[in-house]
Amino acid sequence: MYILLVSAFLSLPSFAVMSDLLSQAVLVTVEGSGEEIAPASLSEFGRRRKRKKPKCRDGKDNDHDGLVDYPDDPGCRSRRDRSEKDSSEDVGGTVGADLNGRRLFPSDNPWNQDISAMPVDLNSDELISSIGRNTGLHPDFGTFWQGAPNGIPYVAVRGDQKKSTVDFYYQDESDAGPYPIPNNAPIEGGENGTGDRHILILDSDNWTLYELYDARKSAGRWTAGSGAIFDLNSNELRPEGWTSADAAGLPILPGLVRYDEVVTRAEIKHALRFTASVTRKAYVAPARHHAGSRTDEDLPPMGMRVRLKSDFDISGYSQNVQVILRALKTYGMFLADNGSDWFISGAPDSRWSDDELSELSSVKGRDFEVIQMGEIVED
Repeated sequence: MYILLVSAFLSLPSFAVMSDLLSQAVLVTVEGSGEEIAPASLSEFGRRRKRKKPKCRDGKDNDHDGLVDYPDDPGCRSRRDRSEKDSSEDVGGTVGADLNGRRLFPSDNPWNQDISAMPVDLNSDELISSIGRNTGLHPDFGTFWQGAPNGIPYVAVRGDQKKSTVDFYYQDESDAGPYPIPNNAPIEGGENGTGDRHILILDSDNWTLYELYDARKSAGRWTAGSGAIFDLNSNELRPEGWTSADAAGLPILPGLVRYDEVVTRAEIKHALRFTASVTRKAYVAPARHHAGSRTDEDLPPMGMRVRLKSDFDISGYSQNVQVILRALKTYGMFLADNGSDWFISGAPDSRWSDDELSELSSVKGRDFEVIQMGEIVED
């Protein structure tokens, strides 16, 4: 320890002068201890006054992001930093963003695969019947329903969006994160929704998809049932047997009917997503997880893909509905979750015409066929 005293006197100063000089002493850190000496008067000479440790090495979560000290907290550049606050900010996101025709996942991903010429599964009739041959499609999206946007919303954020830690109750099958949840992230069903409460976040700079199921924020902290992160430049699937924010272990956003595709570009270039009320305790790729309790082979496994029959006449439908029906002929739709039979998923938008979308109800289960499935995994 060294104490530097600067004196203008050549001779020993008086007691009062010495006290004044000590109060202006330059302080030097005690090596190895992180403490500094700050005597305010001669009476305090030699007495140590401890200063607080920098917040990046005090063992506390000072910015309440679930991360503590350097190097674990990205807000800390070194152990000497006196703030854990992340340099990134909550810059907000664009709800229902136009993706400008860019495909989610590579062109050879199953979601983007043209299955119009694939053979029909030998058990197609029984599988279709189990969901309902005479049950019509139902657009589970549109403008508003019971005071909240109708559908599964999504938000696009920049790469510098501040990230948050999320606590999961299905932690063993969730990606740890953190997740870039903006303050304006829409929750499925609204803030007071009692349904699945999905949050879908697209990092458009890093082309990464973050999805949460049963997301809630309380006392500044996020919790969720499960969460999944997808690299949209990769075809990598979830680990075998893992769920996602969806029961089948699939991503949700790639299977939604979106306004920017249907109306703005008049083309959907990917498969869609639907639900069935009773499913088999099994799954088929690209699904990785089941949500059923029965083993009947005539029940649909998660990941089963259906397509609208090629000879189904779409000419009598509105132009926007025809866009959806053409996609169902070319790309089909994946069974992704338990829910009402033949409910097809989409993103909410105040510009939809609910009356127009209701035309889908005249398309019945018997108008679909199951494409040939690969290996069915039973758990």
